[in-house]
Amino acid sequence: MPVSPTPGLARFNAAGESEATAFLEEICTSAAWAGELLARRPYRDVAALLAASDEAVARLDEAGLAQALAGHPPIGRPRPGDPASAREQSGMAGASEALRSEMLELNLAYQEKFGQVFLICASGLGGERLRDALRERLGNSPENERVVTRAELAKINRLRLAGLLARGSVSTHVLDTAAGRPAAGIEVQLEAAGGEKDPWTVLGEARTDADGRCTDLPAMPAGSTRARLVFDAGAHFPGTGFFPQITVVFAVEAGEHYHVPLLLSPFGYSVYRGS
Repeated sequence: MPVSPTPGLARFNAAGESEATAFLEEICTSAAWAGELLARRPYRDVAALLAASDEAVARLDEAGLAQALAGHPPIGRPRPGDPASAREQSGMAGASEALRSEMLELNLAYQEKFGQVFLICASGLGGERLRDALRERLGNSPENERVVTRAELAKINRLRLAGLLARGSVSTHVLDTAAGRPAAGIEVQLEAAGGEKDPWTVLGEARTDADGRCTDLPAMPAGSTRARLVFDAGAHFPGTGFFPQITVVFAVEAGEHYHVPLLLSPFGYSVYRGS
């Protein structure tokens, strides 16, 4: 029997080229890698996509590999605004100043010898293990180190692909039932939480367009079980709205898309799960 793709994979298979490219650019900055994965859509299952990623990494030429490495900061120095690298390098978060200083020196020595950033799949590795790996790989020949680097890039791309496919997404459509038309310009905030007792995290804000739709909300982080939409309804009914702010909380599952329309009037509202 054919295997139905997971929701996240189904969205990737069906996404337009610009949306799918943006998705892949979050994972790897090599245009050749992304182009090969785009060209091979649709994928039967996640395993097929991950295998295609491995093959694309193996086929990168020197320019493509250099472009991929350019998207990775040195270990211990994740770029501001780069949550993926910060999360993957979390093992360095509690490192002592002595260890950080040693990592800086080793990184510089590595770059001087090999002419590239030290790349390692750092997820789950503590600072000392990262230091030891860097020390060990400084002893490699340039040829062997290129092989190791390519293997580490393949592992990183696999982890990032799987993580992004597991992220849910949310959209909404606000209709002014009193006026019988879409409600444009309403500010909508999306929040997420891991469990019932976990705090809410603000993911981002957007405004409904002329058709009342809000399709550019950020993706839900992997591991989220609850989402919360906060609508600034008062701005749409200045001076007359009974509900200045409307908050909608709903359960979410990994990889699913949730479309949550809001039917709005000055003195009441209703919401439901759409499609």
